[in-house]
Amino acid sequence: MPAYDFIGDIHGCMKELTELFQRMNYRYASDIFVHPDGRIPVFIGDLTDRGPNSTAVIQIVAKMVEKQVALYVPGNHCNKLYRYFLGRNVQITHGLETTVAELKELSTRDYKLIRKAFVNLYESSPLYLLLDDQRVVAAHAGIREDLIGRTGNKVKTFVLYGDITGATNPDGTPLRRDWALQYQGESLVVYGHTPVTQPRMIGNTVNIDTGCVFGGKLTAFHYPEKTFSFVPSSLPVVPEKFRTFPDTPARTEEE
Repeated sequence: MPAYDFIGDIHGCMKELTELFQRMNYRYASDIFVHPDGRIPVFIGDLTDRGPNSTAVIQIVAKMVEKQVALYVPGNHCNKLYRYFLGRNVQITHGLETTVAELKELSTRDYKLIRKAFVNLYESSPLYLLLDDQRVVAAHAGIREDLIGRTGNKVKTFVLYGDITGATNPDGTPLRRDWALQYQGESLVVYGHTPVTQPRMIGNTVNIDTGCVFGGKLTAFHYPEKTFSFVPSSLPVVPEKFRTFPDTPARTEEE
């Protein structure tokens, strides 16, 4: 049976990603992290934006996927950066401005290398992954049972942004329904996108975006063990960025 380490939204937190790999006993060699037992990291999107070192995260993830020692699915921030690299008219807001600032500090040569690495990574990756004979689905913002196995714009919107209502929150982000409450599928869905204080396991779903870039922690979910590894964030806590569900405890100072 394959063994996977699903890693939540990194958002440029390279320091915490390195510490998480070390905590999971990965070894660093030839510019990549590899587990001695052949475990496969699965990055579930939103590699960049808001955090301090998005370009380093792009480099390591792109190289690991290229060398076939890791898997990746894109998130909404990945999609926006991809469109930026293509020259599309995107708003440099909601975190993209931090990545763009990093890119502008690079030499022309290094910028081209980062751009090529990310565009290749994005274009070669599926919108979501079916793993272990479809026992597990990795999708950045989750996926409804009736969308598993399908493609198209409806699926793309859901896996990138979640079950959006069309309305927006006060900060301009899309208002989303709690799709996980209704999910009754047999496949375990591993996702992120919505920052929570603790991994949220409800039904056959698990949200592992524990808001590292907002002062929470970076989380890995181990499969088939269904256990977790954590690294605390080095960034200040921004409490209002965490979503609290009735079944999710509020953040405490001890965390």
